[in-house]
Amino acid sequence: GHADEVFVLETHPFDCRIMLSAGHDGNIFIWDITKGTKTKHYFNMIEGQGHGAVFDCKFSPDGQHFACTDSHGHLLIFGFGCSRPYEKIPDQMFFHTDYRPLIRDSNNYVLDEQTQQAPHLMPPPFLVDVDGNPHPTKYQRLVPGRENCADEHLIPQLGYVATSDGEVVEQVIGQQTVDQDEAGLEPSILDGMIRQLQLEQDQRTGADQESAPSGPQNGEGTPRRG
Repeated sequence: GHADEVFVLETHPFDCRIMLSAGHDGNIFIWDITKGTKTKHYFNMIEGQGHGAVFDCKFSPDGQHFACTDSHGHLLIFGFGCSRPYEKIPDQMFFHTDYRPLIRDSNNYVLDEQTQQAPHLMPPPFLVDVDGNPHPTKYQRLVPGRENCADEHLIPQLGYVATSDGEVVEQVIGQQTVDQDEAGLEPSILDGMIRQLQLEQDQRTGADQESAPSGPQNGEGTPRRG
């Protein structure tokens, strides 16, 4: 039934006759494997963009629903009942950390390349659309760990970051408050202190390198620890 790669094969939680398959061709099939027939078929066509490759699908524990996610950040929910509870979410959902490159440290542990932190220790990510634009604050509260945050802590700070191929793209790099954003101030006091300390350390390092051949005179000029 598929015309491209298939990475999803899911069995029904308790009905051994039913299996689901989905793939990069945008097709989702429900199969009756005892008869070898297709019971239901859905084609994930996105208006103006062609089909959306389906990356993952899962049945609910009660077998009444199944959910799929596609290459455009859409959450597709099929099953019985009312769709109203799901209408509160935006059409396109990505975390701003999706597709960020990872590296390994000297102990072979995985780190986020940009922040040099272990991914599971990073703060909760922001929700963005397919183009990387952050969603409004009411959607950011849907992210686990941000449910009770104040509005000012749910506004991402955007910045330009160089990718591994050298391309410069705009990405969410932190968070800022509304007042600070309008005033053009530092995203946070802590960020400002970190930048100032780094600047002072760079200046001291530069001065130390210039005076290194002759060494400090009378104990003066010894760089302080940051």
